[in-house]
Amino acid sequence: MSNNASPQKSTDLHIGAAVPGCQKKDPILVADHIKKTFGGLTAVDVEHLEVPKNAITALIGPNGAGKTTLFNLLTGFDTPDTGTWSLMGNSLSGVPSFKVAKLGQVRTFQLTKALGLLTVLENMKLGAKDQKGENLLTALVPAIWRKQDKEIEVKALELLSRFKLDAKKDDFAASLSGGQRKLLEMARALMTDPVLVMLDEPMAGVNPALTQSLLDHVLDLKKQGMTVLFVEHDMHMVRHIADWVVVMAEGKIVAEGPPDTVMKEQAVIDAYLGSHQDTDLGEVTGRIKIIKDGGQA
Repeated sequence: MSNNASPQKSTDLHIGAAVPGCQKKDPILVADHIKKTFGGLTAVDVEHLEVPKNAITALIGPNGAGKTTLFNLLTGFDTPDTGTWSLMGNSLSGVPSFKVAKLGQVRTFQLTKALGLLTVLENMKLGAKDQKGENLLTALVPAIWRKQDKEIEVKALELLSRFKLDAKKDDFAASLSGGQRKLLEMARALMTDPVLVMLDEPMAGVNPALTQSLLDHVLDLKKQGMTVLFVEHDMHMVRHIADWVVVMAEGKIVAEGPPDTVMKEQAVIDAYLGSHQDTDLGEVTGRIKIIKDGGQA
């Protein structure tokens, strides 16, 4: 983790006690009774969830807790058995993923979805919404869409410059490293001017040299007025950038709260460690090795 100063955290986000499903003072996403089963296995069973606006919320939990499945449900990539949810008061229940993105809620994937045989710039331009040239008839008349296409390209190049990928604009996306693909996917998500950005394990498979860059970009999203909800296993990263933490285990939300307090809750320790109560939480889940005498290596 970088030695940079810790970012300014958003506080006073919730109403009442910080318990699972607690109300937020200004929620951007509200979900109720979200349930998904596969065969006889309940993957997600979330009674109530509110995501605070203009804050960074981490969704954590052990493997198989249902985090990615919940992401898939909330973004229209899968359909729940039951449940309703809304973004800024607009119902997203049953709305397909491409329409969810148009409404301002976008996501990235644990395994990046860049189109390898298109260039980096072409991948970016695909992310723009409401393109006139996407219609079969208007596509045949360049005069209709050429001006908009140029504007989209200018915006794409500005974002690539911000993410330090402008030198790669003409390279095939398949030639990028794992970390560069994560940056490309995050940059492409911003082409839609989202209000809520959902990142599924943004640090997974990333070279440590790019980790701080990705962290800075996540923090920048909040500075630019966006809300971030991300899945992550690295507890040191969660403590560093998250304003709020939601903990899942066996499909349910078992704890919520600010990172410094929620990590100490027994429900969180039990979810991660089971019977191994003598093992440090950071040692199991973080990337920084915790030495028994309290130091770090």
